[in-house]
Amino acid sequence: MNQTSRRTFLGNVAATTALCGLTSCATTREKATQKVIQGFDETDTVVQKGAIWKPVSDRKVRMGIVGFGYCKFGAVFGFQDHPNVEVVAVSDLIPERCAGLAKACRCEKTYPSLEEMVKDDSIEAIFLATDAPSHARHCMLVLAHGKHVACAVPAVFGSLEDAEKLYEAVKRSGLHYMMFETSAYRGDCYAMRTLYNAGNLGKLVYSEGEYYHYSPEIPPSYKGWRNALPPLWYPTHSTAYYVCVSGGHFTEVSCMGMPSITSFFQPENNPYKNPFATEVALLRTNEGGMARMTVSYDTPGLGGERGRVRGQRGSVTDMTYRGIDDISGIEIAKPALPPNVKPGGHGGSHGYLTEEFVTALLQDRTPLVNIAWALNMTVPGIVAHQSALKDGELLKVPHYTF
Repeated sequence: MNQTSRRTFLGNVAATTALCGLTSCATTREKATQKVIQGFDETDTVVQKGAIWKPVSDRKVRMGIVGFGYCKFGAVFGFQDHPNVEVVAVSDLIPERCAGLAKACRCEKTYPSLEEMVKDDSIEAIFLATDAPSHARHCMLVLAHGKHVACAVPAVFGSLEDAEKLYEAVKRSGLHYMMFETSAYRGDCYAMRTLYNAGNLGKLVYSEGEYYHYSPEIPPSYKGWRNALPPLWYPTHSTAYYVCVSGGHFTEVSCMGMPSITSFFQPENNPYKNPFATEVALLRTNEGGMARMTVSYDTPGLGGERGRVRGQRGSVTDMTYRGIDDISGIEIAKPALPPNVKPGGHGGSHGYLTEEFVTALLQDRTPLVNIAWALNMTVPGIVAHQSALKDGELLKVPHYTF
């Protein structure tokens, strides 16, 4: 087989790689503190040529939205613009932010807390953009009140016990849960998943995921939860480049960490007693392959999320497929979004996450990033940090099915 037939380029996808890059790459303190938060700048995405969005229902999902903090996460996913959504109510603990969320979502009803919102029987699903340490507790509260739930990442925050509790709560409820992992709908990860499902990659021998977010200062956060958090407690932007490609999981991990030069990452200066601003994990996958997953807050330069996969039949690196099979008949560009729903930030993923969750509710099916995928991306990072604190000791990783 000649070189031309062995190599198929992902056309428009490669051309838009630069557009999907994060423009707030931090090389100086000034850039690191720009108002545009890394990842939240509007980014383009590659859509199937001539694709037209077709609704699966004329019903509107009655949504509640909680959280409008530093990242303004509650409004950036475009629920308020989706034709199958009615934003019934919003909430934030800080009145000024609650008012801002209400304005952004064009919603008049507000609640002072999630604890009050969940009592509203007119709401059928809630999107949580709250602080990471509260994600598991808040999701379980929503489920306990009979509502579907979507949540920002990570699924749980540093607690294997919370992972078990959340997993059981979702299974027991019979309701739908989805974690809004942005890497799942980045153009490269979407293409990888499509090719993997079509058999063009075979079993994955090796995968890499990287999340670089330079933080020379303590980033703002509710009750300071971002202050020197262990990097791999926030792993899903990286681990998505295996779990959201193959649907698989990790079985064991060895992780190394590197101390930071910044004062707030010194163990005596942060609530987690965490010494590491960079952690690199080597993991075994359920396919028998290997994965390297990195999170770093201490390395100025190109920022954002990216990944690569190498399989027994083909590989995808830098948006390019190289392999045994011809993929010319496989559509790897993303489908069209509803009118007025923008792809948004994080590589044009925001609108697609919303579309997936809403459609899953309308069709009463399991969302793509379900509880098993969410925990299979989150929990390995918790165990990896334990390994880093033990100088790379090889540890077993729990996994979840659904």
